[in-house]
Amino acid sequence: MGKFGAFRILVYRDLQIRYAGTWLGYLWTLLDPLAMSVIYWFVFSYIVGSNSIGEQPYILFLLTGILSWTWFNGAVTDSARSLVVESKMVRSIAIPRFLWVIKSIGAKGVEFVFALPILVLISIIAKAEVSMQLLFIPLAFVVQFLLLTGIGLILAPLTVLARDTTNLLRILLRMTFYLTPIIYGISDIPAQFHTIAYLNPMTGIISMYRAGFWNDSNLITPIVFSIIIS
Repeated sequence: MGKFGAFRILVYRDLQIRYAGTWLGYLWTLLDPLAMSVIYWFVFSYIVGSNSIGEQPYILFLLTGILSWTWFNGAVTDSARSLVVESKMVRSIAIPRFLWVIKSIGAKGVEFVFALPILVLISIIAKAEVSMQLLFIPLAFVVQFLLLTGIGLILAPLTVLARDTTNLLRILLRMTFYLTPIIYGISDIPAQFHTIAYLNPMTGIISMYRAGFWNDSNLITPIVFSIIIS
């Protein structure tokens, strides 16, 4: 069996374990990012009462960012712990160890793809205008997968050496969520901080996911940064 075949089996196994014994199964893939999007939409639309953050329809703007972030957050967390959690399997099965790391990224990537129909549904309900820049979505997917693979292959051995890595990672991910243009757009960031924002590869990746719904004159720069860094 080749590496791709082993990777596919590991991803399938990961998804089976994740949803075993649950009533809703795959629907949790939709409910988690949708619930987060609705909460932020309600807070900023009705409690804060600000229509100047992000783009309209804001619920669609949020969902495009949160879907991508859900994959990023879950894949980084799971891949970092993969060699520890699967330690017995890693030692007993003769397949390259990097496959145990990227199978977590692949499984979360499958969940991301399965969640895309909710994005289509919301865009139809919100009567969003779309453009040919939707073709950036496959590129964004590939770039994000490569980024996550690099991060996972760095963090997994670090976690084996120092278990505190997972605790530190939890804090860093929470900080990174608010430092990434998810609940706000690049245009909401003061101009003097744009270069710093572009150094976050998720800035360009999320911009690509959103490109088909909103025209952004600042699109090229964050995309180039994301591709180079990834």
